[in-house]
Amino acid sequence: MSDLRGRVLIIAGSDSGGGAGIQADIKTVTAFGGFAMTAVTAITVQNTLGVSDVFAVPMGVIAAQARAVLADLGADCIKTGMLGSREVVEGVGAILDAHAPNLPVIVDPVMVAKGGHSLLGPDAIDVVRANLVPRAFLVTPNAPEAAALVGFAVEDNASQDRAGEALLRLGARAALVKGGHLPGPIVRDVLALPAGLIVFESLRIVSNSTHGTGCTLASAIAAQIAQGVLLPEAVREAREYVAGAIAAAPGLGAGHGPLNHAWRLRLQQ
Repeated sequence: MSDLRGRVLIIAGSDSGGGAGIQADIKTVTAFGGFAMTAVTAITVQNTLGVSDVFAVPMGVIAAQARAVLADLGADCIKTGMLGSREVVEGVGAILDAHAPNLPVIVDPVMVAKGGHSLLGPDAIDVVRANLVPRAFLVTPNAPEAAALVGFAVEDNASQDRAGEALLRLGARAALVKGGHLPGPIVRDVLALPAGLIVFESLRIVSNSTHGTGCTLASAIAAQIAQGVLLPEAVREAREYVAGAIAAAPGLGAGHGPLNHAWRLRLQQ
């Protein structure tokens, strides 16, 4: 049997523009030398200008995809992204309990697309809080998502720290509260662990090519956790990867453009 590690099952939506969602997840896991597998939750019609339509995949089909992958190929880590509805959030929780009770789960609580289109029903936020956050090895909300989950505004460093601690109290083993939505020239991300907070800071890259940064960061962490990398190091490396992908972005589209997920491969040529 192969000693391959780095198998990541991604339960998320498809992005027809290729910048976020399943497409970004697969590119990222591959860039880290892992093996990506998928259970598609929705098909979105989108490009760099925004999401124009969403077609939900029936929960039975989502569950069948996940069961097929886990029963045969197996997984070292699971990453969730766009789930869309209360039914799917509850169904994914049931899948994790029944088929992957001991696997680390990276929960990216995708709620709104870069262009502003809602990707999670308002009645599903409570279920994410109650069903997925307690199952999370790591939850990776941006500031607005963190605010929705913890019930108070996340507007500055102090509230960002409080949000991370609150997510631990909700049951997550770790929480990465991202600061890209907060103002200022420095992007500050806070990793909340039971032992305390670890702060990561970097200069903000001014760019319109930031579509899929959240998906990419979570998948970069998932790929490394699947390979046995410790969480703080995985976060540090994932942040560097995202920064490089933004800096090397191809400049496609007239709106929020995609990253260059292959930028490290080009450096190696």
